[in-house]
Amino acid sequence: MDPVATDPTYGLSSQQVRERIAAGEVNTLPPRSGRSTWQIIRDNVFTRINALLGVLFALVMVTGSWMNGAFGLLIVANSIIGIIQELRAKHTLDSLAVVGEAHPTVRREGREQAVERDDVVLGDILVIKPGEQIVVDGVVSEADYLEIDESLLTGESDPIPKEPGDEIMSGSFVSSGTGTYRATKVGADAYAAQLTAAAAKFSLVHSELQSGINRILQVITWILIPVGIVTIIGQIRVGENDWRAIILAVAAALVPMIPEGLVLITSTAFALGVIRLGYRKCLVNELPAIEGLARVDVVCADKTGTLTENAMAFGRLEVLGTYDEEEARMALRQLAAADSAPNSSMLAIIDGVGQAEHTWDVAEIQPFTSAKKWSGVSFHEQGHWVLGAPDVLVDAESAAGVRAGEIAATGLRVLLLGRASATVTDDAAPGRVDPVALVILEQRVRPDAADTLEYFRSQGVDVKIISGDNAESVGAVTRSLGVEAGEPVDARTLTEANFSETVNDSQVFGRVTPQQKRSMVAALQEAGHTVAMTGDGVNDVLALKDADLGVAMGSGTAATRSVAKIVLLDDRFATLPHVVGEGRRVLGNIERVANLFLTKTIYSSILAVLVLLFSLPFPFQPIHVTITGWFTIGIPAFLLSLPPNNEKARSGFVQRVLRLGVPAGAVVAAASFVTYLLVRVPEGTETQATQASTAALLALIISATWVLATVARPYEWWKMLLILLPLLGYGIIFTANFTQRIFILDSSNTHMMLTGMVIGLIGAALIEGLWWMLGAITGERKPLWKPRAEREAEAAQRRIERAARKAEEGTNES
Repeated sequence: MDPVATDPTYGLSSQQVRERIAAGEVNTLPPRSGRSTWQIIRDNVFTRINALLGVLFALVMVTGSWMNGAFGLLIVANSIIGIIQELRAKHTLDSLAVVGEAHPTVRREGREQAVERDDVVLGDILVIKPGEQIVVDGVVSEADYLEIDESLLTGESDPIPKEPGDEIMSGSFVSSGTGTYRATKVGADAYAAQLTAAAAKFSLVHSELQSGINRILQVITWILIPVGIVTIIGQIRVGENDWRAIILAVAAALVPMIPEGLVLITSTAFALGVIRLGYRKCLVNELPAIEGLARVDVVCADKTGTLTENAMAFGRLEVLGTYDEEEARMALRQLAAADSAPNSSMLAIIDGVGQAEHTWDVAEIQPFTSAKKWSGVSFHEQGHWVLGAPDVLVDAESAAGVRAGEIAATGLRVLLLGRASATVTDDAAPGRVDPVALVILEQRVRPDAADTLEYFRSQGVDVKIISGDNAESVGAVTRSLGVEAGEPVDARTLTEANFSETVNDSQVFGRVTPQQKRSMVAALQEAGHTVAMTGDGVNDVLALKDADLGVAMGSGTAATRSVAKIVLLDDRFATLPHVVGEGRRVLGNIERVANLFLTKTIYSSILAVLVLLFSLPFPFQPIHVTITGWFTIGIPAFLLSLPPNNEKARSGFVQRVLRLGVPAGAVVAAASFVTYLLVRVPEGTETQATQASTAALLALIISATWVLATVARPYEWWKMLLILLPLLGYGIIFTANFTQRIFILDSSNTHMMLTGMVIGLIGAALIEGLWWMLGAITGERKPLWKPRAEREAEAAQRRIERAARKAEEGTNES
């Protein structure tokens, strides 16, 4: 007899599992990090930038001028650096995803065991509890008050009761009750395999930053073709007949137009962000989440697991009326014995009152849900017992309700144990409740919670505490952290008329239902906010999915982790400031870098057009534009992409980059071209032509360096050194004989060099004036030195670090 077909308590045998693996009937899913090693290599080698540089490099190599082909090294550097960083990020994501993903429980040969998601085979019996996600399609084989939430698949918000024989789909999750189901479709055949496999996808899609850069690159690609044609025409018009010289002129004009390092630095910055956050046990399910949290201005956080630690401790019992403590303890033991999937509150109660030696005969069970906020059991002989929120089970004005409110106002969690008049599964349940005792649970405030909240306050990020607990209890915990959040709001008092206004104006909310959490996210988004939602329970799933950024706790349910874009594997709310900081680091720094690269593209394009209009030979060799990028763009851009940046992210990346890059590029081009016009000797010797090019290059470098000086603001000591770097680097290149020979320079003509220096300084002054003018027009001018708010934010991050280390040391010692 086949035990699989007749006895779900037995499950598959070892032999049957091996047969199914051999037949390929395994839950094989796509790679956790989305792209394979080969795809990463291919995507970094075969890029638009590399293609453009490759064609130009090949043309220059045909001329035999090897030194002028030095820019070809950029192809190799871009590819190697990009590949290494993305492979490091992939390794980080893969290792973290293994830790953070769900491990379904299967029943084989009568024993239950946790397995990897990919090890589930066709016909496996999977055991499920509240909060667990259905990882493969199947048919229910056992059900104990089992309810499945299919809202992620169908949009149906009400949980659906399931009985043996009913079908369930992967991607749904258990709302309440327990049971088992037999896997009928696995791997790619499952209904929602795509949903569960998207756990750690390394992707830059839907990123405003990336799409903005792509738009810039597309425009540049289209500009390159006419500029190349214009340069060829211009060289022919000035009588240049040597095809080698024409190719070198075209390369010199086009190479600086290609922002070769922008894409590299962007992908590197994102990859480094993933790696840095990985060190903090933060799994980035979707790479744009780093960018998303940088834009967040409202964080909705639950009290439990964020301000307080997940685990609760049993405090005491406070009996009510004529009941005695032993009677209350006995009832709690029986409720615990009947609960097949105890939550954190019930686990704390079990730890406090112990386990029942003999169990009562159970008639009906009503599992706990966040919507009801109570659970209960009807016993055949001992009646109907309920446990839940006091202000839900009894009148708040009653003696039990008043006393519960007094205790909750101190920040403790209070549950009411009572005897109900109705069977717990009746529609009218629980009916009238006779209070028996108050169960007081203690919650430990996280040591880094106060500094975390202070960090968000200093950064202009509004934190709203949204909890299913008693509003006064939530308010008391928030106040204990030094946060003036006003009066806590009981979400049951909210009406459709005042809902949106109250949600946007208030800070602390208690007795919030799952549907209200979802509505709160929508209300904040409608008011123009970018919302992050943290959560760990089944009740948080829909709100996490609807938020701009869902953040799940690592110890939370599999369902919350699957829909979240970020998972805090160590459950530390204090990690969020670092995620915010990482996002702001990427966005703010890449914007600075983009300004440098776009300025180079603009001045190169304008120079090419001016040369044609004035019928002049192109002033520079390809090696000239290569060395120009070293100290004014390449090295500074890389270093500027790394430091912390607490500047709040804003929309309009492309517009802001164009706003500075276009006029600044025009100034740099004008300074260089005017110098060339003034110092060039018509029909001069080759030496005079090289001297004129050197002077024009000096003017270009001085004005381009000042673009760097404005982009680098606000200043710090290391940024000042970064601005002085071109003076030192180019000072050596322009004065040492061997470097002048290598780079085809000649600075021996003092008059020409002075002309280039003066005009370059005028260009720098114009760029400085442009910076001040744009700041006055837009109101977005950066301060010259790091502002106090940024220094406070960095200090808050350091305090969070110290508090976290202290807490970790205390945990290790215990």
